[in-house]
Amino acid sequence: MTAITTLPPPAARLDTLLSQKMKFWSLVAMVLLIYVHAFNLHPRYLQPWTQVEEGLTLGTGLQYFLANGLLRFRIPILFAISGYLFARREGLEPHGQRVRRRLRTLGLPYLLWSGLWLGVLWLLEQYPISRQAVIDAEISPFWPRQLLSQYSGGELLSRWLLIPAPFQLWFLRSLLVYNLVYPWLRQAIERRPALYFGIAGVLWFTMLPLPLVQGEGLLFFGLGVWLARSRHEVQTPPRWFRLGPCAALWIGTAALKTWLAFQTGTELQWPTVLGMITLHRLGELSGMLTAWFGLDWLVRSAMARGWFRWLTGFSFIIYVLHVPLVNYATELALRYGRAIPHIHLLTYLLLPLFIVLVAVAFGAVLRRVLPDVYAVLTGGRGLATS
Repeated sequence: MTAITTLPPPAARLDTLLSQKMKFWSLVAMVLLIYVHAFNLHPRYLQPWTQVEEGLTLGTGLQYFLANGLLRFRIPILFAISGYLFARREGLEPHGQRVRRRLRTLGLPYLLWSGLWLGVLWLLEQYPISRQAVIDAEISPFWPRQLLSQYSGGELLSRWLLIPAPFQLWFLRSLLVYNLVYPWLRQAIERRPALYFGIAGVLWFTMLPLPLVQGEGLLFFGLGVWLARSRHEVQTPPRWFRLGPCAALWIGTAALKTWLAFQTGTELQWPTVLGMITLHRLGELSGMLTAWFGLDWLVRSAMARGWFRWLTGFSFIIYVLHVPLVNYATELALRYGRAIPHIHLLTYLLLPLFIVLVAVAFGAVLRRVLPDVYAVLTGGRGLATS
């Protein structure tokens, strides 16, 4: 990457296919996100190097292969799209005005949904069955205290502002921070791209945390900014890209990492951890490239259908509703469906689809009955009906 010496004019309208691709992947990434968070083996919380306590079977292997392998490209592609769109629109209004807009479309929904979920959690704790599901899910950051009634006042405030129950909101928080400091990020990318992407790459690979943000997002948000500011062609594959080898790398890294995850006979060693992190990162990159450059036929087919275009309006609602709903619903399904053969696999495969159905139904009703409330809760997203 070289320094950017010329600046593009204010953003032109996206062409039809590029607009469709961004809407398609925004929805599909949210659905795939549910399948990542619906993982129901032990331990539930997935890191790149997570090893599984259960034995390797077709069902357990498939869960890990998808949740901690094949589907992990969804956050990088969302950050890249976000960075591209934000940079492309530079110059249409002053940065201060853009910041105020983002506070309304990112910051306010973050606070509202975090607070609303605290209210839902308090309600769930009033009934024995749902209370036990909250305890069993073990997604509270104040382990072993899982219930709001066990928190101090400071912890409740922290649960609202910094570590929300819908933990996927970290993406909104990180994106808001990137948008706020965009002028400085853009200058670093334009003047010293090698230094910027070198540092961002280290943060991404090592998962080093930064205050209020996940450092790994800087790489892909910055990539989107660089692509937009340099007027790079983002629909034509680069000359070095080959779909077959890239797809094979995507699938192969997920398969090898899955096999390593079930080798629990010995204590996890640093070479294994480093190897699994490397496979994880290669899978993210190859998955993003394969999806973006190799699946245009799927984008065209899906976006040609009216019902699918209608669904793209509910990407944000799916995003904010699925966690912790999927976590608590998983525990209830496993507790009361234990006699059903292959209940873990069935829950993993079917529950996310049910969550999508519930989220879309809720969003459709809310948008029709209380459109102003819907607009505030979604930051103005998905207001069109088709």
